[in-house]
Amino acid sequence: MSAPTVPKSRHQQRRERDARRKIIQHRYSPRGACKEIFHIKDAELLISGPAGTGKSRACLEKMLMVCLATAGVRALIVRKTLSSLASTALVTWRKYVAKEAIAVGDVHYYGGSREEAPQYRFKNGSSITIGGMNHADRIMSSEYDIIYVQEATELLVDDLEALNTRLRNWQIGFQQLIMDCNPAGATHWLKLRCNEGKTTLIESRHEDNPVLFDETTTPDGVTYKLTDKGTTYISKLDNLTGVRKQRLRYGKWVSAEGQIYEEFDPAYHVLEWSYDEDGNRLPLPESWERYWVIDFGMAHPFVCKWYALDEDGVAYMYREIYMTNRTIAEHAVTIMEQVTKQVAVEWYDHFNRVTRKRVETVWTEPKPTAIICDHDLQARRTFERATGLGTTAAVKDVAEGIDLTKQRWKLNAESESKLYYMEDTLVERDPELVDKVLPTCSMEEVSSYVWKKTNDGKIKDEPVKENDHGMDTDRYFTMHIDFKGKARFTVLD
Repeated sequence: MSAPTVPKSRHQQRRERDARRKIIQHRYSPRGACKEIFHIKDAELLISGPAGTGKSRACLEKMLMVCLATAGVRALIVRKTLSSLASTALVTWRKYVAKEAIAVGDVHYYGGSREEAPQYRFKNGSSITIGGMNHADRIMSSEYDIIYVQEATELLVDDLEALNTRLRNWQIGFQQLIMDCNPAGATHWLKLRCNEGKTTLIESRHEDNPVLFDETTTPDGVTYKLTDKGTTYISKLDNLTGVRKQRLRYGKWVSAEGQIYEEFDPAYHVLEWSYDEDGNRLPLPESWERYWVIDFGMAHPFVCKWYALDEDGVAYMYREIYMTNRTIAEHAVTIMEQVTKQVAVEWYDHFNRVTRKRVETVWTEPKPTAIICDHDLQARRTFERATGLGTTAAVKDVAEGIDLTKQRWKLNAESESKLYYMEDTLVERDPELVDKVLPTCSMEEVSSYVWKKTNDGKIKDEPVKENDHGMDTDRYFTMHIDFKGKARFTVLD
């Protein structure tokens, strides 16, 4: 007679089942403000804080949770430009947030079409669309339950109000626009909106990020201790100076004292590109003169900026290289790749009576009228040999150059300027500068480009020589275009 079978406990059954199949678990333990956002259902919610507090991940984790919990949810992840989103929030999404859901097939990526924007689709029918406000027509035709805006300070108030109109899908009990950002100036429209009570503001701190701080609960309360990664990262932030340190280290909404280009306002001076019906960026008119301006660097950023000058003398900066630790020859290759392409050309060999092919280099945009460079003669010669193009030494009068650039930034009665930045101009983001929490493009320099101070706190007519490489190129350009030379006087007896 066989022995009776002993029933297995649920724990034993689960262990055996787990042994037969690979179990993939997703773990996330938010704290502080990053935990608080999961409980807030206000219509507009902004989580602001220094760099590296885990704001973006918290917002993305909330979106994942909402979409997994309820079928048919429609969500949107958006930033000012789609390209900037691809290198920031979407990296966090794939690497940390949705990694397990993608691996088991609960979520899959759909690349989009002419009718639909790219999106992540869930098995239960929920979806998260991704897009940029620079091409809003692809995302504004849908209705959503929850929208996440990364780096909301990049947007205009009109962008925010337009997004609010799309929150009406009602698959969940609340409709929410959730935003994150590093602090900007004290009078930024988004901070003023929070001050007025239109947007709920919560502020994160570095202690909210478990990667940077270990949390210990004791009878005396909660204590935080820097991790090894936290020690390294916080030391980088401690090395920042001025307004960047106040914002990115301490999370303060402050304006730069003694900012040089007070005239600059992204709402007016940063222009959107036009696109064709297939989503391709339309180039600037070929009739506009082109200028390249270069500030050489290796340990400090090498900067090359492309400007177009229209018939009325209005300048548009439309492309930028801002990169460290590459040789001039390497930069020359990248530069020429932006403006030329290789094409196969057929030609008839009359002597041998055969058709042959050869590869020719053709320009895809107008050649520069001038290439204006920093004065390093050896660097200029290296660049000229690598590209076959001549260069012109920049006129480097700092005070005069700043004055002329300020005149170009200044708005006239019709709110028009003589100098604009096109949006999304960066060819490639420098990962080393990102890691060091330093500016990665000219746009990130403007707010921290300030006048020097004397020991007693008085403003000097001289800029601080720090994180100013993009500002130097603007100055070289305006001096080349606008500087008429100084008058000469002859004293007659």
